[in-house]
Amino acid sequence: MHDKILILDFGSQVTQLIARRVREAQVYCEIHPNDVSDAFIREFAPKGIILSGSHASTYEDHELRAPQAVWDLGVPVLGICYGMQTMAVQLGGKVEWSDHREFGYAEARAHGHTRLLDGIQDFATAEGHGMLKVWMSHGDKVTALPPGFKLMASTPTCPIAGMADEARGFYALQFHPEVTHTLQGQAIYERFVRQVCGAKGDWIMGDYIAEAVQKIREQVGSEEVILGLSGGVDSSVAAALIHRAIGDQLTCVFVDHGLLRLDEGKQVMEMFAGKLHARVVHVDASEQFLGHLQGISDPEQKRKIIGREFVEVFQREAKQLVNAKWLAQGTIYPDVVESGGTKTKKATTIKSHHNVGGLPETLGLKLLEPLRELFKDEVRELGVALGLPPAMVYRHPFPGPGLGVRILGEVKKDYAELLRRADAIFIEELRNTIDPASGKSWYALTSQAFAVFLPVKSVGVMGDGRTYDYVVALRAVQTSDFMTADWAELPYALLKKVSSRIINEVRGINRVTYDVSSKPPATIEWE
Repeated sequence: MHDKILILDFGSQVTQLIARRVREAQVYCEIHPNDVSDAFIREFAPKGIILSGSHASTYEDHELRAPQAVWDLGVPVLGICYGMQTMAVQLGGKVEWSDHREFGYAEARAHGHTRLLDGIQDFATAEGHGMLKVWMSHGDKVTALPPGFKLMASTPTCPIAGMADEARGFYALQFHPEVTHTLQGQAIYERFVRQVCGAKGDWIMGDYIAEAVQKIREQVGSEEVILGLSGGVDSSVAAALIHRAIGDQLTCVFVDHGLLRLDEGKQVMEMFAGKLHARVVHVDASEQFLGHLQGISDPEQKRKIIGREFVEVFQREAKQLVNAKWLAQGTIYPDVVESGGTKTKKATTIKSHHNVGGLPETLGLKLLEPLRELFKDEVRELGVALGLPPAMVYRHPFPGPGLGVRILGEVKKDYAELLRRADAIFIEELRNTIDPASGKSWYALTSQAFAVFLPVKSVGVMGDGRTYDYVVALRAVQTSDFMTADWAELPYALLKKVSSRIINEVRGINRVTYDVSSKPPATIEWE
């Protein structure tokens, strides 16, 4: 039985990053809404509790409070941003609107040698004060400490940037240690969960396989499972894990929707049918998908159509598997959070994901989602531990709707053909170009890279003739969490070579651009 940390979600967009930091400390944790019952918290029996941030104010939203059991359970509690403010208000302190809002980089001074921050610092001042480089995002501030608390951190504009009641194990920080901009963030979370809470570091993917296999066997029994295999990392790892658990009770349905990357169908069949000896049904449904997408240009509509058609194909295939009672999906935790799928429903929906919720009851299949609580890095670790090739497992993310959301506007077959070839050239050159400083390929140095088809034409010159052809945009980003991302500063020589190859080898494209937008304000995908 794993030691557990309970994270109570007050509606922050970055609550999942808290969970990721805790998991990186090899401690299991779960996110639950802030309004769970006292009985739930007692039954969950956490070694410690973390209270997330929120967009709300403590004096505006009186529902956003931590249950009383949080304070009565006798385990350490860490409040982050809004979590600090609700801790202050609920335990007798005071929170007020601040006329000095802090959003972005700040330097916080640690006070009092508390167990949480003792010895953790980025630099020291001439007077010997330990300083932390942190990330702030708040408009309110604690103005009076609750009884029993002492000052733990401060900034010039936020006199109470951290507080602690060490007798009860209650700690709170106004800054966000879960984001990478807080340089000692991981050290702070590790200190809290491993030392303050005393949780065991036994959340390791290699060890998790036996646990996951047993859980799948108990869930499924002797029934059969149908899985939509897309060729992406998530569905591939889900397929390998379920196949390890139940063997031929699993049938993978590989749907070619006509929007896959170059030669992807062939690679998927070679891996799963050829090497893993899994049962794979290859369905060419490209005409069906492209037919339904005709004339549709809205990104959300395209996603919903592609999701709907996937379900339709699954229904058709499931009818041929008389004993199939389960539909397996490679849903992972960030999908759930980005779709506003946390139980609170307080996180803002950025975009829908075709494999989260919304499955019609007519499907007649129960849902099996063995990766639903895992983050992407954990899924990759699990894939390698299951014996999948690292080149497959560490491939850049690819959206479920495929090239359907990388072709801006209406999706057409000839657009997909052009984009497939341009994208393949870009990825090939990223893999082949080594950065001398790190010794790694630019594919390894970027987190996600792809080409986007723009449905506009521009004038060009090839030889002595005028051309009037389409445009593609290249996109490459670097990120550790996919919640924020910076555009990758690829070498000009690499961009020049990619552009030259695409224009010369892909007839129909005469202009290549490079996207230099970060997330936020842009998203990683264009649609």
